[in-house]
Amino acid sequence: MQPTFVLVHGAFANSFSFAPLQAELGLLGHRSVAVDLPGHGFAATYPRAYQAPQDLGGLAAAPGVIKGVTLADNAAHLIGILERAKRNGPVILVSHSRGGMTATVAANQRPDLIDRIVYVSAWCPVDLDVSAYYAEPEMATVDATGLASAMVGNPAELGLLRSNFRTADPDVLAAFKAAFLADGTDEEFMVFLNTFQPDENLDVGTPDDRAQADTWGRIPKSYIRLTEDTSVPLAMQDRMIREGDALTPENPYDVRTLTSSHLKWLVDPVPAARVLGEIAVLSLSPAGS
Repeated sequence: MQPTFVLVHGAFANSFSFAPLQAELGLLGHRSVAVDLPGHGFAATYPRAYQAPQDLGGLAAAPGVIKGVTLADNAAHLIGILERAKRNGPVILVSHSRGGMTATVAANQRPDLIDRIVYVSAWCPVDLDVSAYYAEPEMATVDATGLASAMVGNPAELGLLRSNFRTADPDVLAAFKAAFLADGTDEEFMVFLNTFQPDENLDVGTPDDRAQADTWGRIPKSYIRLTEDTSVPLAMQDRMIREGDALTPENPYDVRTLTSSHLKWLVDPVPAARVLGEIAVLSLSPAGS
């Protein structure tokens, strides 16, 4: 049966960023569903203070609907979608960046709903919590200056992370581009930046949310490495692959590689769609199931 790709976005993102990839998958004959996690997409908060002319004081204090949303909420929402998708046949769960955390929790809880899990430069914590990985040597090259400079308000008071992606500060914009889309044009970068939403939830999970061998570990899995990614460096991607393989040596990652920054694979989705198509064929073959 034809599988359904279920696509899970990363931080400050939403289902909209998957539209070009879904178009390519559709043209290759594949079915896909892009997920908006709670507080994302049309459920997101865009305060009036975020509009031009911006009121940064108001933006720093405006409430956001994503306050209080947890990783467990994200996983429960995703599981509901996986249950519906599974009625139509095999399911291939694809996550990007921070979305890997949600995908991993869902896989821990309901491996029966997932025929293959695919991480695209996505977080799959095994040995450490995600926050702890940021202190590891593999993340030493990450420049968090741009994101930190664009943060607005006190996360502890707001109960969420808020970033001003509509800043006009050239230094901040340059840092964003270097972090997310250094291999794209300035025009592509500005378009993608304007698909981001200002708010993200605070919960990054606990040790219980790391990959579990007896559930997550039963699912065939693929990891798509992005060689030019400076947000989740290749060294960290490779570490997560190694840790996953060590957890379930009888079920190692099927590893693929794309020459791409953190976001270029979504801006120019033809290579990624081709690779996902190959993974779909692998998933449907007796050896890949």
